[in-house]
Amino acid sequence: QVRLVESGGGLVQAGGSLRLSCEASGSIFSITVMGWYRQAPGKQRELVATITTGDSTNYADFVKERFTISRDNAKNTVYLQMNSLKPEDTAVYYCNIRANWDRNFWGQGTQVTVSS
Repeated sequence: QVRLVESGGGLVQAGGSLRLSCEASGSIFSITVMGWYRQAPGKQRELVATITTGDSTNYADFVKERFTISRDNAKNTVYLQMNSLKPEDTAVYYCNIRANWDRNFWGQGTQVTVSS
């Protein structure tokens, strides 16, 4: 069983920072892509950022110059450093990993709330 555990969410004031972590464990192998998605109440889940095994990154326009995605392959962990947070960043953030012959695995989500 593959297990993804996110951490680092919480309540922060506008302009503040948070660092999210997601560690994969269990029967996981051949990770190709790691990423973060988010879902606000009443809205569809949307991509925030991804990083490939070749360290190519992709960011949504609304987080460019503010968020940074990184990975630690030895620990099967992906991070999301979030700076200059805005109230509109409030959402549940989900870790996503593509592995095991391109299967998608999801974490349970971690709440990020940004107050104005």
